Amino acid sequence: MSSCTTSTATSNIFSSGDYATKVQMVEAGTSFHEVPIPPPKPLLIAMPMPLPSQSQDGEFPLLVFSHGFLLYNSFYSQLLRHVASHGFIVVAPQLYTMAGPDTNEEIKSTAQVIDWLSEGLQNLLPQHVKANLNKVGLAGHSRGGKTSFALALSKEITTTLKLSALIGVDPVDGMDKGKQTPPPVLTYVPHSFDLDMPVMVIGSGLGEVKRNPLFPPCAPKGVNHVDFFEECKEPACYFVVKDYGHLDMLDDETKGIRGKLSHCLCKNGKSREPMRKFVGGIMVAFMKAYLGGDSSSLVAIENKSETLPVELETVEFHL
Repeated sequence: MSSCTTSTATSNIFSSGDYATKVQMVEAGTSFHEVPIPPPKPLLIAMPMPLPSQSQDGEFPLLVFSHGFLLYNSFYSQLLRHVASHGFIVVAPQLYTMAGPDTNEEIKSTAQVIDWLSEGLQNLLPQHVKANLNKVGLAGHSRGGKTSFALALSKEITTTLKLSALIGVDPVDGMDKGKQTPPPVLTYVPHSFDLDMPVMVIGSGLGEVKRNPLFPPCAPKGVNHVDFFEECKEPACYFVVKDYGHLDMLDDETKGIRGKLSHCLCKNGKSREPMRKFVGGIMVAFMKAYLGGDSSSLVAIENKSETLPVELETVEFHL
């Protein structure tokens, strides 16, 4: 188990928040004195750390975040730190290292991680950082977005904790319409998702653009954010970021072969930082509204009174 801490202070949702943050990597399966109840999957946990001037008995809402296809949870550490700095505990499981077309095991694994939270998470948190298990959100990027929607929609796979909000970050349901990865999520029936929670969908303007003629786009038309939002019921909101790509919310540096591929497989923007700040900030605004009872940031964005780090080509609120 390893960890590192950073400290920042500002209140703008698109900048780091008022809390210092700590990121902790936890291995799965083996119990030892630091982890008496080990998680079913390796985890990255990003948590807020109250400063001496702040209340030392913080209780924070939770977000479970699923990574994208063939990516590592560590590739999202800057994004998840951003969210944690605004007062949320983020738990990001490593659902697989190699993946086939079927996502059923990832859906089951995500449910297992959520079920583990109530018995195992608090053992990994500092004494003065407590998880509010009554306020749990679910989010995912790309294939992880599809996995999150699939779990939220599932009647067969349920979780012991109630999910209160759902976020799809450029979600993808396969290669093309009719070539969805099993189990398919999209039905192509408008407003058909039977969800009892608010939903936010974030899309990338360049995700459906090919970077290389030998490879398909990272977020193909027919199975991407457009289709996911089309099937959402109220309350739901939708943002598409112009001139940024499917992987532009990842860390600036992503190591290894997969990290290098993340810079060359998808059509990208000029820099990852603006997209990452927007995705982190809009996730914070949405979770503050639906997990924290404070809708001021989301309302400011709806009213166009909040300065954004990116240009949006689509903004829709169905609240």
